[in-house]
Amino acid sequence: MTRVITYGSFDLFHEGHYKLLERAKALGDYLIVGVTTEQYDESRGKLNVVDSIIDRIENVKKTGFADKIIVEDHIGQKVEDIHKYSIDIFTIGSDWTGEFDYLNDFCKVIYLDRTKEISSTLLRKQKYPIIKLGIVGTGRIASRFVPEAKFVSGIEAISAFNPHKDSAKRFADRFGIQAYWESFKDFLKPLDAVYIASLHQTHFEYAKAALSFGKHVLCEKPMALSKNQALELFAIAKENDCLLMEAIKTAYCPGFNQLLGVARSGIIGNIVDVEACFTRIADPDTRESRDPNFGGGFLEFGNHTMLPIFKLLGTQYKDVSFNSIKNENGIDLYTKASFVFEKGMALSKTGVAVKSEGQLIIAGTKGYILAESPWWLTKSFEVRFENASKKEQYTAKFLGDGLRYELSEFVSLIHNGERKSYKFTEEESIAMARVIEKFLMLR
Repeated sequence: MTRVITYGSFDLFHEGHYKLLERAKALGDYLIVGVTTEQYDESRGKLNVVDSIIDRIENVKKTGFADKIIVEDHIGQKVEDIHKYSIDIFTIGSDWTGEFDYLNDFCKVIYLDRTKEISSTLLRKQKYPIIKLGIVGTGRIASRFVPEAKFVSGIEAISAFNPHKDSAKRFADRFGIQAYWESFKDFLKPLDAVYIASLHQTHFEYAKAALSFGKHVLCEKPMALSKNQALELFAIAKENDCLLMEAIKTAYCPGFNQLLGVARSGIIGNIVDVEACFTRIADPDTRESRDPNFGGGFLEFGNHTMLPIFKLLGTQYKDVSFNSIKNENGIDLYTKASFVFEKGMALSKTGVAVKSEGQLIIAGTKGYILAESPWWLTKSFEVRFENASKKEQYTAKFLGDGLRYELSEFVSLIHNGERKSYKFTEEESIAMARVIEKFLMLR
């Protein structure tokens, strides 16, 4: 008898799950299915699990493919189960290719091709149907986004668009999804939502088109290059009952939100100054180092550094001024943006060819908060006081590249019928676009 085992959360059970179990069953005579607990899912980085473990077990049972269903609740259990149940074949979806090669020491490992363009209605009516997502742009961040998406329940990346055919095809082949390069309208048709990760100057038009077709939009920063662009996008989103979210991953990460809570608690008194730095010595051949119109430090990292400023001091600044070091092509290699508020001040430091300490300092009348580099990932921070021996340390979980947190928020809001996120608001997004517009006018 050939014994086969597979594992998964099987949340929002859909056709892809059904077909995986069907093919797993066909590999042998006896199939064991491990269903992961919510706690274990969270510990391994999977977010936004909707169905209870009881419901998920019941949905696996209804397929009729599982001869035995077990619960997976801790790391290392796969090896234990392979020995315990005398397993011959371990199998799992191809989106995990390579992740479980270590199990070849104990049994045969088979990665099954994923099911494209899944349907959420095969076995039951669902309160939360699977969101079909398309990706616009196939560059560096899009390549990090697809692997992160598999850790978020309730969404499936099914296609990618790039007007350059070769780039679209390479990306689609790499991730096993559909490629589009000619008609953006055809690309949008089967989708519920899009993630825009194209060039800065294309964000507005792609977002506008997607929202006009009734698609939810998660757009990389900067989402808009002027205040009017931002206002127009949010107006179209409202008109079409769509969620529009700017993808500044820091805003959605647990550690950063914990930091905001501590800062607002009064522990450091009244907040009077916020200083945020994000610099990187970029490859001279990259877009941010070469594009005289839309490259440079501030367009690349300014939204990140403005985030804690607007979160803690508000969006109603009285004045903002810029000082930049530029190269011969007019690209800002290093920029300081100074903000003046009614009861405080702030400094944003960004760069693509100058390296500085990438820290966040929040100064108050009773103490200050220091989040060391890379603060935008916010894994830890300290509260410090006049008495140097008095310190309070905080740590927080940060999983993967952090992109799963913004995507989890996006999915959760869509499922709950909400069109705004308190973690990064419409007002904050518009305020950032207003600052960017002024910066571009001064270049």
